[in-house]
This record gives sequence, C-alpha cells and structure tokens, in this order.
Amino acid sequence: MKPRFNDDMSMDAIMRQWPGTIRVMLGHGLICVGCPIASFHTVADAAREHHLDEDVLVRDLTSAMK
Repeated sequence: MKPRFNDDMSMDAIMRQWPGTIRVMLGHGLICVGCPIASFHTVADAAREHHLDEDVLVRDLTSAMK
C-alpha cells in the first residue's frame, strides 16, 4: 500500500516526512520550502490559495511519496 498523508497534515509535515514531494510542490509553483505559512497550510489550503486543482495536486504528491 502506498503511503498517504491525512487531510490535516501541513505542507511542512508532508515535506519533512516525504522529501520527494518538494519537487512536486515546486513543479506546481508552490514555494513551500522556507515559507512561514507551510507549517499551517494543508494541501487543500495551498491548492485553494494558489488556484490549483486539489485532486491533481494530491495525486502528484501521493505519487512522489516513497
């Protein structure tokens, strides 16, 4: 079974647990590394804030988790 983050995990927690997701975030134009809000934003928050399709972002993040 592939790893999965839960809906209330922050972007910072996701990056720390699965460093491979950083490349995905950058690819979507998210500069979460070093962002002071990353410890508060969830994936849904980031998608909404940056006008991204949340389902696509979740899919891409999940595929980068190893």
